[in-house]
Amino acid sequence: MPSNTNSSFIGFGAGLRVPHYAEVLQGKVKAIDWFEAISENFLGLKETPQGRPLDVLLKVRENFPIVLHGVSLSIGSTDELNRTYLTSLKSLYDKVQPAWVSDHLCWTGVHGHNLHDLLPLPYTMETVEHVSSRIQKVQDFLGRQLTIENVSSYLSYKQSAMTEWEFLSEIHRRTDCGLLLDVNNVYVSSHNHHFDPKEYIRGVPRKAITQMHLAGHSSAEALLIDTHDAPVCDEVWELYGYALKTVGPINTLVEWDGNIPSLERLEEEVSHARNIARDTIGITEGFYRSERTATPS
Repeated sequence: MPSNTNSSFIGFGAGLRVPHYAEVLQGKVKAIDWFEAISENFLGLKETPQGRPLDVLLKVRENFPIVLHGVSLSIGSTDELNRTYLTSLKSLYDKVQPAWVSDHLCWTGVHGHNLHDLLPLPYTMETVEHVSSRIQKVQDFLGRQLTIENVSSYLSYKQSAMTEWEFLSEIHRRTDCGLLLDVNNVYVSSHNHHFDPKEYIRGVPRKAITQMHLAGHSSAEALLIDTHDAPVCDEVWELYGYALKTVGPINTLVEWDGNIPSLERLEEEVSHARNIARDTIGITEGFYRSERTATPS
């Protein structure tokens, strides 16, 4: 089993998105400690090398820690694991040397058909065994720990025999994978399925949590939808504060993927997360402040 490489606290980050490339490369970042990049954006196609996007990522990596976050692993599918995809991921990891790597606890397709969505799983012991076996294979192939993220959900299965947090906990116990606690997804799912989001946060193993996500969402009649196209709402900020009190200082990232704001506005959101952490548990230091701004002795 790969050793846990996810223990360091690097602070408060943001998703690396194309509209901000130029400013990031020009050194205009003021309040972001690290960046999370979507792995698939830098893999390239068989007939096309990664080109400029990978070059940009490697240049950003010279000044900031990078975390690689995947959306295509489909760890819960019954299809065979895609070794071509995994080989490309491993090559990217070797080039970038990310602080850690993550993907979602979901399935995205079956029988070779991609549904282009992060779909939830039935919470059963059979699913635990299936997913745990696949996570172990991925970790062995990549030679490193995989961090898995809880997804937002809009349906549930009659077969489910446990809560989502019990499901996550059992998978971690069997695989020693890391957990990416998406606070917004917890809130969205708690609204859609009528459970207590604070019970969820209390129920996940604290030592397994590598990272937290914050994001905005939208409403569609009775449902909340995880859209990443708006500021973090007050209820999610409050839940984030509760999570910090419950699990302690955890690397935190703001996702904003639609209606992408200016870098300055994004940094305001990251700074708000930092301020909540300061006011809640007295933590503000991350890579940006403690490493990049250190005065040489």
